[in-house]
Amino acid sequence: MKWKGRRQSDNVEDRRGMSSGGKTIVGGGILGIIILLLNVFGGENAQMITPVLEQLNQGQSEQTSGQRDRDLTAQELEEQAFVKTLLADNEDVWSRIFEENNLSYKKPSVILFNGAVQTACGNATSDSGPFYCPGDQKVYMDLTFFEELKTRFGAKGGDFATAYVIAHEIGHHVQTLLGTSAKMRQMQQGVSKTEANKLSVCLELQADFYAGIWTHYNQEMNNILEEGDLDEALSAAHAVGDDAIQSKMQGHIVPESFTHGTSEQRKYWFMKGYKSGDIKQGNTFREFGYNLN
Repeated sequence: MKWKGRRQSDNVEDRRGMSSGGKTIVGGGILGIIILLLNVFGGENAQMITPVLEQLNQGQSEQTSGQRDRDLTAQELEEQAFVKTLLADNEDVWSRIFEENNLSYKKPSVILFNGAVQTACGNATSDSGPFYCPGDQKVYMDLTFFEELKTRFGAKGGDFATAYVIAHEIGHHVQTLLGTSAKMRQMQQGVSKTEANKLSVCLELQADFYAGIWTHYNQEMNNILEEGDLDEALSAAHAVGDDAIQSKMQGHIVPESFTHGTSEQRKYWFMKGYKSGDIKQGNTFREFGYNLN
């Protein structure tokens, strides 16, 4: 991905090398990723989370001072510059799209952290993977997640895999601004677990679509793509498909427990956004038979 030499966002806070500022359990590694995936599974698999957490907590530590404990390495500074550029690209693209639709885009922030972090959605660790918190409208990322995704779950890795994940999380911010997330949560009230999961799948696939929309516009505006970039994004999308995760982790799939969509669905909606460049084609809820108006 071509990213150097462009504007960098001021809305990135790098907390790596700092303590969390509050008593928070510090976990991580592949065990943490497993906990994340079990949360994705839902259903009966959720019962497995407690003993795994107990095992993790045997080696817990607490971070409390909120002070920087070390200087950032040269590699971390390079990663910071990359994330700042990606966020600036997202700001430019979504500001343009919102303006074209007579709307105002409120910029989110990205928080880089190691180990543990405090958010408006509660305390979190690296186990959570990259996530968006609507309570404070910030994206939280421990970049070690991407190495785990590559080495343990078969994604190709690469800078555009990171770009896809960030764009997906910014997609959740767009859904918050447009009211989509709130409407979906309301529709989940009083329905079965399976039905609620289907609505969650719609939300996640739309965020993939928005990641594709961002790629389309950013290519148009900045000519960012290099050979292999789209393959990196599609490989990451495949690796985080519910069917791929469940097959790898438990040897079989349980479609009614899907919350993020299959590998093929995630790739399809990303590519639909990228190829169309038309935000109006991203009504994943309608495609699944829901009326979100």
